[in-house]
Amino acid sequence: MLKGKRGLSFLVVALVYLFSILVGLWVYYLLYPLVNLYLAIFLADVGATALCFVFSVLFNNASVYDPYWSVQPIVILSLLATSVEMSLFKWLLLVVVILWGVRLTANWAYTFYDLTYQDWRYTMLKEQTKKFYPIINFVGIHLVPTIVVYLVVTPGISALTSTQEANPLAYIGLVISLGAIVLQGVADTQMHKYRKTKKTPFIRNGVWKHSRHPNYLAEILMWWGIGIACTIAVPTAWYLLLGALANTLLFAFVSIPMAEKRQGKKEGFEEYKKATNYLLPFKIKR
Repeated sequence: MLKGKRGLSFLVVALVYLFSILVGLWVYYLLYPLVNLYLAIFLADVGATALCFVFSVLFNNASVYDPYWSVQPIVILSLLATSVEMSLFKWLLLVVVILWGVRLTANWAYTFYDLTYQDWRYTMLKEQTKKFYPIINFVGIHLVPTIVVYLVVTPGISALTSTQEANPLAYIGLVISLGAIVLQGVADTQMHKYRKTKKTPFIRNGVWKHSRHPNYLAEILMWWGIGIACTIAVPTAWYLLLGALANTLLFAFVSIPMAEKRQGKKEGFEEYKKATNYLLPFKIKR
């Protein structure tokens, strides 16, 4: 029904996210201030994710969830910003997150074919887990990423709701995040260009010459930058850096190994590994 109908598929996904946001808002206003702010936002987030999961089951396509990663932080911080007194640091923090989210969502839209297309990782998990896939789908594909992204957003929640003036050093973190956005944008653009021709088994030019996963490196740096900026602004909330750590671990032990395993099936991968660094654009001497 939706195969080849890209415009209609976009409209369907947009409606799914509109309904999910409305459910999230309903849960939030139902619970807050009966529970503390962080818990209310988290449960609202889970509620929105649950509805997104229902639609992914209805369309038999877990990729319905794909834009959630980049939409979630924008929605949470933007709505929170409407209820607090904003300062220069808070505005810049919000702008950085919006820039990241809009760019990443645009990248998803560029690669989105229609609602019959599903990320290869989800298809692989479905084939491997068989009857257990519905559980893997909800917990592994939907819930865990939602929790991780919620955790990386918590420093932003802390900074936006704080009444203390941000330390000037906090802006260094925002600069790191801006650099990460640029790096990710360059990496994605170079990958799109490479995929149009695929003259070689592996992309070996631009930032990809120095790292096999510069896009993942940028995603990691993005949230360490936000975490550092917000914990410098609100030092008592240093423990919220656990969100950036959780995000790093997700990429280090799940996303990157899956990508490496897939690339490893191509001829010449061992030579490619020797010539191109794993994640960081330089080798760590032992």
